[in-house]
Amino acid sequence: MKKLNILSITACLIPLMFSSCKKVLEKQDLGSFTADQVYNDSTTTKLSVDYIYSQNQPAWFGNTGGLSGSVNSLAEEVYGDNVFVKGTATIESVTDIGATNTSGNYFKIRTINMFIRDVNAGTMDPAVKKRFIAQAYFWRAFRYFELAKLYGGVPLVLVPLDAVGEEAKLAALLPRSSTSETFAQIARDLDSCIKYIPTKWPSNNDYGRITKGAAQAYKGRILLYFASPEFNPTNIISRWQDAYKANTEAIATLSANGFGLYAKFDASMWTTEGSNGGSTPRNPEAVFATLYNTGTTDIGQNNNSYPNSTVPKYIGSTGGSNLPTWNMALAFPMKDGKDIGTSGKYTYNQATFYKDRDPRFDQTIAYNGASWPLAGNPNYRLWTYYFTRNNVLASTESAVTSSGLYLRKGIDPSLTLANFQNAGTDWIEIRYAEVLLNQAECAAEIGNTGQGQEAYANIIAIRKRAGIEAGADGLYGLPVGLNSTQLVSAVLRERNIELAYEGKRFWDLRRRKLLESTLNGKRRLGVTIALKNTGTNTDYLLATRDASANTNLDALYTTSFTVTTKELDTYNITYQPEVYFFGIPTNSLINNINLQQNNTWGGPFDPTK
Repeated sequence: MKKLNILSITACLIPLMFSSCKKVLEKQDLGSFTADQVYNDSTTTKLSVDYIYSQNQPAWFGNTGGLSGSVNSLAEEVYGDNVFVKGTATIESVTDIGATNTSGNYFKIRTINMFIRDVNAGTMDPAVKKRFIAQAYFWRAFRYFELAKLYGGVPLVLVPLDAVGEEAKLAALLPRSSTSETFAQIARDLDSCIKYIPTKWPSNNDYGRITKGAAQAYKGRILLYFASPEFNPTNIISRWQDAYKANTEAIATLSANGFGLYAKFDASMWTTEGSNGGSTPRNPEAVFATLYNTGTTDIGQNNNSYPNSTVPKYIGSTGGSNLPTWNMALAFPMKDGKDIGTSGKYTYNQATFYKDRDPRFDQTIAYNGASWPLAGNPNYRLWTYYFTRNNVLASTESAVTSSGLYLRKGIDPSLTLANFQNAGTDWIEIRYAEVLLNQAECAAEIGNTGQGQEAYANIIAIRKRAGIEAGADGLYGLPVGLNSTQLVSAVLRERNIELAYEGKRFWDLRRRKLLESTLNGKRRLGVTIALKNTGTNTDYLLATRDASANTNLDALYTTSFTVTTKELDTYNITYQPEVYFFGIPTNSLINNINLQQNNTWGGPFDPTK
């Protein structure tokens, strides 16, 4: 999918400003030109706002740089050896608040603030100005939320600070705003964006730009965080009401403008891209998306590396990353929506662990013998088993999955070895399903918990789309009469499954203050599937396994394989209570003497205020 143009070929039509089109494309940043050269013209202003998009758009797994690049390994989704799960984090462990001259959150905020200032000072039509500035307000809110969810309140810089001189340096030593004021500023920026951003952009080429519905959905996510126990320890109910209202407004706007649940839960939910007239999405699920392209010579080279790093390495990729744990395999319910061991219709058996599961299981996790159209082969089957050779287990794979499983979510089945590295599959940062779950959690918290109300209805809609059986009561596996606390737990379980491997799980556990109760004392698990009766020292199944699996995979498992679990962690997970707000690193404290450390790390600043 072609991304938003960072710098357009139309810049070649402005010879007085730029000597050549090639130079424009190489430069990318318009910061060296005077404001009246750039911001009095909508064409060059568009180039500048597109540069802001390119600086800030989240990548796969919601990676915005810094800590967010590795959050899957901070929960039970994949194995990761890090200071957080070890319980050895310090104030130096999360450095996202630091800034350099060329990167970091505050560098990006400065670029946004300069854009807002210079567009306001330009001579474009006021309505055109407002539309440009609305996009900048969104990205400023985005950056400040990335900081606030890590540390709590941070210094709020809303105008470009002077860069030189002792007086300018002193003026830049801003103290931290309270967490409440930081969230209030984020909400104000989003409100300004929502007021002036269109519900639809007029051109197909504008697909991927922020819309009113996307901004409202993002505000709903932020207010959900602010209402959650991490930021709301006394459970101020008005925060849940505000978050409910924001998500309800987002759903109304999105529904009225062509958004909704995609028809099915499979890879096509990610590969159906682009506009279907104006900026109405072909995929109604894609509320807020980062567009990727497939070109190797495109100046942006905005290629999606997720498939190449995720698919089995033995097929010729650089894969072997993002490997699901057995813990996540167990999280999926049965086909009737009931948890393992609670279904009266389907019996779970570890020997055939994949059988009669929630259909999302097969679309998320690839396992030994799974039918997985891959590398352009619609009949491909994955094999990850071991066999005994000279009394030692040997893998049928040339490069082994350490967890015994692979992640298949969002992998385009048409990709081949020739284009894995330059995949163009878009990243969907906010799916419509998330907005429904955000609203459901808020509804449960404020007591809007009746069977026909949003909390039940939204989970049911998502489960119905997934292909879970309705059951005689039409509740798709949900128990009758859940109270508020039980419904919140049901929403979180649904998020764990529906949004698996989308960079949401760690943040959900953290904002709900569930890291310790969910993970501490546990070890993440993998699975080993071994061939029975291998006294021949050979992989005797190799020639017949595909045919046997096509006939009856269950019978093949029963007669030919043993399934055992193994520990991936070598120590128990031990999250520290301090990591619900990370410490301000030493360099940041040295660079700004007015910064105060969080009280959870020995300082006077209370991040819950």
